[in-house]
Amino acid sequence: MSEIPPKHLLTLCDLRPGKLAWLIDCAERIKRQPTRYMRALYEKCLLMIFEAPSLRTRLSFEAAMTQLHGHAINYYTIHSPWGIGKESIEDVARTVSRYCDTVSARIYSHSDLVQLAANSDVPVINAMTDHAHPCQVLGDLLTIRESLGRTQGLRIAYVGDACNNVTYSLMRAAVQTGNVLFVACPDDERFRPEASVFDEIRAYDGGQVEVLDDPREAVRAAEVVYTDSWMSYRINDSQRDERIRALTPYRVTAELMKLADPQAVFMHCLPAMRDQEVTAEVIDGPQSIVFDQAENRLHIEKAILLDVLGPVDLPVDIGVPVFE
Repeated sequence: MSEIPPKHLLTLCDLRPGKLAWLIDCAERIKRQPTRYMRALYEKCLLMIFEAPSLRTRLSFEAAMTQLHGHAINYYTIHSPWGIGKESIEDVARTVSRYCDTVSARIYSHSDLVQLAANSDVPVINAMTDHAHPCQVLGDLLTIRESLGRTQGLRIAYVGDACNNVTYSLMRAAVQTGNVLFVACPDDERFRPEASVFDEIRAYDGGQVEVLDDPREAVRAAEVVYTDSWMSYRINDSQRDERIRALTPYRVTAELMKLADPQAVFMHCLPAMRDQEVTAEVIDGPQSIVFDQAENRLHIEKAILLDVLGPVDLPVDIGVPVFE
């Protein structure tokens, strides 16, 4: 085992000062000149562990490794002794560390991810848990910069079910980037952010998070309007009708978007249910940047992989962060 601990990315709060901005800068340059980095991870191996279904996460990570001349292994927990309760997470982590250079894990339990990382000799990247989705929101920040020209000093509105990993990562990002995030959701603990996330972000004083029950107040003058599915992967079908009734007042419609800044963009991490959390008119309209978000998962994940697997032979203009 190396004496230098691996650089895990479990939540955005794991990033040291300046790293979030560096990752976005790095992703921007990789996107602009992808061929300059095409051998940056030559012969490096990423193990992608999946418990949750995946489209964008699997494709973006696998494409990223391929385009950087590394290799990605796709592995579902249902095929693993870990997944059927026959092997401990500790032993899985120790074994994987002997084979692969890094691990991305899209699993339901954040505590399982923490346990995996604690016993791994190689970097572990959170590709999604119930508590955080850092790759998604880092890609979102890259998309916001492309669309609005900056990632700081923004008024952002999140509308809908706020008891989920994307909302939590948006909250962590807001306080690190100096943005104001208004979260509009029903006044019901099933839909509100967990108290533990507020405990995490109290350490930061650069931004602001406010939870409201009025979507109109949250969206008014917002430069970014964001929503997510009301039916996440682990929602039971028996809850469907009740959830729709509770969340229908938080649907993002063209009328709601009119309250936002005239240049506002609409964001959604996908998959989307049109005419449930957002109308087709909005998500397929000119203010929507949802497929730019999807594309930018590829570029930000390249930057993350280059960072956690460093030192790598990067072009001089990327540089090495001075805080390393």
